[in-house]
Amino acid sequence: MTDLFERHRSLLDGALHALSTRGHWSPFPEAPSPKVYGETAQAEGQAAVQALTGRDYPLRQPGERGRVATERSPYGVDLGIRYPECDAQSLVDAARAAEPAWQALGPRGRTGVLLEALQRIHRRSFEIAHAVMLTTGQGTMMAFQAGGPHAQDRALEAIAVAWKAMADVPEQAVWEKPQGKNPPVVLNKRFEVVGRGVALVIGCATFPTWNTYPGLFAALATGNPVIVKPHPHAVLPAALSVSVLRDVLTEQGMDPNLVTLAVSAGTQLAQDLATHPAVASIDFTGGNAFGRWLQAHAPQARLYAEMAGVNLVVIESTDAYAGMLRNLALSLSLYSGQMCTTTQNLLVPAAGIDTDQGHKSFEQVGADLAAAIDQLLAEPKVAFTVLGALGSPQTVERVEQAAGVGRTVRASHRLVHPDYPLAEVRTPALRALDVDDAAIYEQECFGPVSYLVAVPSALAARDLVERSVRAHGAMTLGLYSTDAAFVDHMVAAARRAKVALSINLTQGVMVNQSAGFSDLHATGGNPAANASYTTLAFVADRFVVVQRRW
Repeated sequence: MTDLFERHRSLLDGALHALSTRGHWSPFPEAPSPKVYGETAQAEGQAAVQALTGRDYPLRQPGERGRVATERSPYGVDLGIRYPECDAQSLVDAARAAEPAWQALGPRGRTGVLLEALQRIHRRSFEIAHAVMLTTGQGTMMAFQAGGPHAQDRALEAIAVAWKAMADVPEQAVWEKPQGKNPPVVLNKRFEVVGRGVALVIGCATFPTWNTYPGLFAALATGNPVIVKPHPHAVLPAALSVSVLRDVLTEQGMDPNLVTLAVSAGTQLAQDLATHPAVASIDFTGGNAFGRWLQAHAPQARLYAEMAGVNLVVIESTDAYAGMLRNLALSLSLYSGQMCTTTQNLLVPAAGIDTDQGHKSFEQVGADLAAAIDQLLAEPKVAFTVLGALGSPQTVERVEQAAGVGRTVRASHRLVHPDYPLAEVRTPALRALDVDDAAIYEQECFGPVSYLVAVPSALAARDLVERSVRAHGAMTLGLYSTDAAFVDHMVAAARRAKVALSINLTQGVMVNQSAGFSDLHATGGNPAANASYTTLAFVADRFVVVQRRW
C-alpha cells in the first residue's frame, strides 16, 4: 500500500499546496481535448456506456434480492440498465466486515489506495461524463467538466484535507515526566485514527459525481466503509465510480464490500439505511423534505446536508453594464437553472440603476437582460450545449406554473433538440415581481425561472437578502455595485447571514461556479447547507483518535 502512496505523492503534495494557497490549480484538464485524452477517448467512453444499456450492470453484492432499472433519461434515451437491489442489513453487515482491514491499513495506506482509484476514475472521464449527460440532462460540455475533472478535483480535495487532518496526529510518543531525585515516570503512547463507522452517501439527480465525491472520499480516507445510495434517476455515474473503487480494493487484497451501491426505486431503502444504528454519518444532497426527515429520524448519524435554498443577486449599479448582462444571461441559462448555486431572485431598485451607459430603469434592466439571454441562445448549437434538458416532469411543471405569476419580462420557450427530440428543453423564464410578492420569490422554484424583484432601495435589498438567507438559506449571493460604501454593507450582511458573496462578476466567472482547491463551496452557516465542503471541519469530524499507553 505504501507503494501506491509514493506513486501518487506528487499529486497529493500538489493538492496540499493548492489548498494552502487557494490559487488556480487542477491536475485534471477540464477541456475534453483529443490531444490531452486521446483521439478515440470520447468515442470509447460513449461506446462503453452504450454497451451497458438494456443489461444487468456487472456488479455482485451481498444481499441481492433482484435487479431493478430505475433511470429515466431527460434526453429520452432508454437506458434500461438493471442494478442489484440489495437488503439494507446485508449491505451494513458487509461494510462492517470490511472495516477492520481498512482501519488497519492506516492513513498512509488508505490515501494511496484512494489516489490510485481517483486516477483510474480520471482515465474514464468520457465514460462517466456520458453517463452524467444521459442521466441528468446536462449539456455535453458541463457533463464532462462537472461530472469529470471538476468532480475529481473535489474528490482530491477531500483526500488531501483528510490526509492533512490525520497526518497532524502523531502515531506514537514517549511521555517522560521528571520526578525530582526519583526516576522519571515514562509512558509509551500510540495514537490511532479510527473511523466513526458506516457512512451513507445519498446522491442527487443533477450532479451525481460532483456532489457525491466529497463525502465518499472523505469518509473512506478517514477509515469508514461507505454505502453509496444514488438518486434513482442517476445511478450509472455512481455505479461506475463504485466499480472502480471496488476493483482497486480487490487488486490490493482488500474486501471490495468496503464500498457498495444501494439502488432502489423508492425511499424505503434509503430510510432503512439512514436509521440503522451502525450508520454513523450521512452525506445528503437533495430536497428539503427528505433532508428534514433525515434530521428528525437519523439522530445517531452526523448529517452533512445540502438542501434547497433561494439564491440572490443585488444590482445596485455597474460600470460594465454589457458585461454584467452577458454574465447574468449565462448564469441564468446554464443547465437550465438546475444548479444549487443558480440565482433565482434579482433585486433591483424600483427607481432603476446607474450604469456606464447612463441611468437604466427597472423595466429597461429587465428588457436588456432578456435580450442578452436571447442573444446567448440565438445559435442552436450553443443553446443546447448551455441549456441541456430539464431533469424531471416536476421541473417542467414549475416552469409552466411560473408563467402565471408576476409580469412577463421573458417567456420560456420549448426547443426541439436535433439529436434527442424527446428531451424537454426550455429557455429561461424571467418574471417581474414587486417586493410585496415575497410569498412567490421566497420559495425555491428549481429550474429555469428567475424573478426580477423591484425593491424600494439598495439598503432595502440588503435587508431583504439577510432576512431571506437566514430564513430560507442560500448557496450564493451576487452583487453589482460601484458604491464602495454599499459594497461594505453587503459584505457585512453576507458575513452575518453566512453566505458566499461574489462582487461585480462581468467576465468569464459566474456566481454559480465553484473552483476546486480555491472556493469553499457552502459555508455550513445557513439553512441551505450544514457543512462547508472540503474544509477541515467537514473531514475531521469523520474520525476519532483512540490512544493506548503503557
